[in-house]
Amino acid sequence: MEDIKQLKKLYKLKKKEIISRIKEFEKININNKEKIFSELCFCILTPQSKAKKCWDAIINLNKKNLLSKGTYNEIQDCLKGNVRFHKNKTVYIINAQKYISEIKNILNNSKDSCLLREYIVKNIKGLGYKEASHFLRNIGLGQNLAILDRHILKNLLKYKVISNIPKTLTKKNYLNIEKEMLSFSNKIDIPMEHLDLLFWSIQTGEVFK
Repeated sequence: MEDIKQLKKLYKLKKKEIISRIKEFEKININNKEKIFSELCFCILTPQSKAKKCWDAIINLNKKNLLSKGTYNEIQDCLKGNVRFHKNKTVYIINAQKYISEIKNILNNSKDSCLLREYIVKNIKGLGYKEASHFLRNIGLGQNLAILDRHILKNLLKYKVISNIPKTLTKKNYLNIEKEMLSFSNKIDIPMEHLDLLFWSIQTGEVFK
């Protein structure tokens, strides 16, 4: 109980900053292909890489007008040295370029975050449930989706939401833990997307994206 009290106390301190960040996500226009694609590619880059370096790489690619039109070599050169597994992730970005218009249309035709996530996981190489949830959250459509990265899982273990951190996150594992996290967020009265950013800030020292 003492840990939960401390968590709520920390939330009170960071709540304003967290709400401000979420409002930024919600302001993104889903008809803006560049913005949407930037967030999608950011989430392609993040696995096992530092989020800030990944976002810097996205900014650099956009400055050079390469993100949605660049060749393999052009994109790879921008990722090299900043993003791990840059060769594979370059292939994923090239593949995702084919889906820019389709993704925009899908987002306009449905606001069901779970169905949107299933579409993304099925069609966009390099994006699993964690990355697809991250993408939807970052464009204001992931209110009840969990982004189960190592920071979140460590905190879910600490607060006894889960009994262990699974070695691999199968779809079944992912959805079960997401359900437990949602139940926990309701119990302590901290919205799911707020809790995600709170946990992330506990591990990294800042509220980012």
